[in-house]
Amino acid sequence: MRTILKEMKPFGWTVLGIVIFTFCSVLADLQLPNLLSNIINKGIVEENTAYIVEIGLLMIAFALFSAICNMFNGFLSSRMSTGIGRNLRRKVFIKVESFSLHEFDQFGTASLITRTTNDINQVQQFMMMFMRVVLQAPIMAVGGIIMAVSKNAGLSAIIFASMAVLITVVFLIARKAMPLSQTMQKKLDNVNRVMREKLTGIRVIRAFNTDEHEKKRFDAANIDLTKTTLKMQRMMTLLMPTVMLVMNATTIAIVAVGSRWVAAGSLLDGDVVAVIQYVMQIMMSLTMLSMIFVMMPRATASAERINEVLSTELSITEPETPVEIGQSRGYVEFRDVSFSFDNAEEAALSHISFSAKPGETTAIIGSTGSGKTTLVNLIPRLYDATEGQVLVDRVDVREYDTKTLRDKIGYVPQKAVLFSGTIADNIRYGDETAGDEDLKRAAQLAQAWDFIEEKPKQLGEHIAQGGTNVSGGQKQRLSIARALAKRPEIYIFDDSFSALDFKTDAQLRKALKPVTKDATVIIVAQRVSTIMDSDRILVLDEGRVAGEGTHQQLLENCEVYQEIVSSQFSEEELTKGGKA
Repeated sequence: MRTILKEMKPFGWTVLGIVIFTFCSVLADLQLPNLLSNIINKGIVEENTAYIVEIGLLMIAFALFSAICNMFNGFLSSRMSTGIGRNLRRKVFIKVESFSLHEFDQFGTASLITRTTNDINQVQQFMMMFMRVVLQAPIMAVGGIIMAVSKNAGLSAIIFASMAVLITVVFLIARKAMPLSQTMQKKLDNVNRVMREKLTGIRVIRAFNTDEHEKKRFDAANIDLTKTTLKMQRMMTLLMPTVMLVMNATTIAIVAVGSRWVAAGSLLDGDVVAVIQYVMQIMMSLTMLSMIFVMMPRATASAERINEVLSTELSITEPETPVEIGQSRGYVEFRDVSFSFDNAEEAALSHISFSAKPGETTAIIGSTGSGKTTLVNLIPRLYDATEGQVLVDRVDVREYDTKTLRDKIGYVPQKAVLFSGTIADNIRYGDETAGDEDLKRAAQLAQAWDFIEEKPKQLGEHIAQGGTNVSGGQKQRLSIARALAKRPEIYIFDDSFSALDFKTDAQLRKALKPVTKDATVIIVAQRVSTIMDSDRILVLDEGRVAGEGTHQQLLENCEVYQEIVSSQFSEEELTKGGKA
């Protein structure tokens, strides 16, 4: 709840307005039963029509005043709760943007989406109800009790007895419902996780005919959430009938006792009616208050989940005094670098040392799981090295401002990522100032212009979310064009040619040479043909450097590299120098 209270600070004047309108509304509502009592006691008994009209008009005025106050109260409450939701979404989004891959691994994508949407909605709805009810209900209940006692202390004793019964019932119901509401968000997380996996993996699911299996997985998560929700709703359905039962029983008791006192002449008819009206106000106030107490655990759980994101300590932080850009351009060096994932039994990388210079191409090859992607992720600080130093332009990457560091790098990830928008939007992601000619040139270098030119709108052609309306090879070429448009000092191609045919691969590498001649190029690849002309090849095996050198040097002295080459080339090709 501390998170919610912090978010209320910018809305101080709005809160003050809500308090004033709430207080005015309650005062008006409390006067209505009293005025009705006066009409019955004086106007009807004495047959004073003028008095009835006068007090009746006053009642209408109070009712209208209460309605107007409630209208402004609702407007301000909605405005404040919506503002809190907007601010929380913005803060969570900005915080998540600053996360490293480590924090994403910690929370999971499905959970972060739930926290940004459903959890914040829970807090927003709770705040609206809180401002409209929590201020109004206690004032109404206390005011109703005072007014009822002022009418007749004897009948008020019935009200206290009824309140004790109602509070006990509400406490028992809330005690059962609260734990259930707290678990609902976690189970909603699970539903979102399964749903996300279903949507993102739809091709694999259909290819392996596992639709039924996925339906069962979703049904299990969905039914689990449904059962918990139903349990809570069943508990909550007991609340209103109980309130109505207690309210009606109280009314009957007041009428039964009050009628005898009226017959005896010790109590007026209007006072009985007024006390009944105050009972209804008190009971409804307690009911609304109980609803808030039932909503509170779920809102509190949501607020805690939001706070977990906002209070997460970043594993990658900005230096207090960032280093300015030096004279060097594009030098990359690893000095005895090791890296381990959290809770991993073994290090992903162990004692890696090498350097990559401008004008040179450094290739990294190795078996699946050898740490190739992890290694290149350390350069733009997607992770931080556990031990050793990663240097760019002879400066430890941890001493750079991350924006400055990443401005030096053109990164093409292993899994090509495209965003919804146009082809131009996706290529321009590398350089917002790039014109259409620059985009066309980048696309031509990336061997993407051939298929772009065939599109009706060319650079203006729409790309669906996730790039689902283009092929894997086209996605890779557009991702490469995006990096080329940036014109960085360091190019990182993380297995970015895997979906290309050999011809396109060769054409692309040939086109890249003149463009990247003054830049540092780091290529992660599985195919030997992609990297055999590199100036330096780094061979990784189980997170360690198994060999370093040119293609010919490694063929002679690196057993791991020899195994990789022999798995991709025939004996005849090997005797010709390993050229396909």
